[in-house]
Amino acid sequence: MRAPIGHFDTATPAPDCLDELVGPVADAVRRWSGSVPADRFVHVDTDPQWADTAVFVEHYGRELLEQSANCVVVAGKRGGETTLAACVVLSTTRVDVNGVVRRQLGARKASFAAMDTAVGETGMEYGGITPIGLPADWPVLVDSAVVDLPYVLVGSGRRRGKLLVPGKAFAELPGAVVLEGLGVA
Repeated sequence: MRAPIGHFDTATPAPDCLDELVGPVADAVRRWSGSVPADRFVHVDTDPQWADTAVFVEHYGRELLEQSANCVVVAGKRGGETTLAACVVLSTTRVDVNGVVRRQLGARKASFAAMDTAVGETGMEYGGITPIGLPADWPVLVDSAVVDLPYVLVGSGRRRGKLLVPGKAFAELPGAVVLEGLGVA
């Protein structure tokens, strides 16, 4: 199969390579019931040494910079309570943690979650966290620009490999809330 975006040697429908995905991501693909069929989620094998965005796009296609999204875990705090959430924004932007995220979570303070918390709570590798397969009770805040793209490159749950996912599928993830202005330049 040829990848819908980028220049990858290996591209496989995600349901056909569940063993390449971490448990929570494989389970989410297996159980997917959104309007976009799960076989439109494409796993591409990539070298972990090129996992960081700048190096990645140099190797796999510069056009991917405009078609890539980052998923970051944030912690919102209010009155001793902490709410973990994921934020999905285009890789050319940054998450508006102190504005949009804080307000959406009803938090007094919001910040990026510590690496050990993000990895421990998601069951995914740092640098490969994806919004697909996150804990069911987490809010998944998605910038509207992500949903508007035909395909989006995101992590696969591991540093090796990425997922190419139709943008509109992000709006159908469990806990998804699509927001304008979540990603800022």
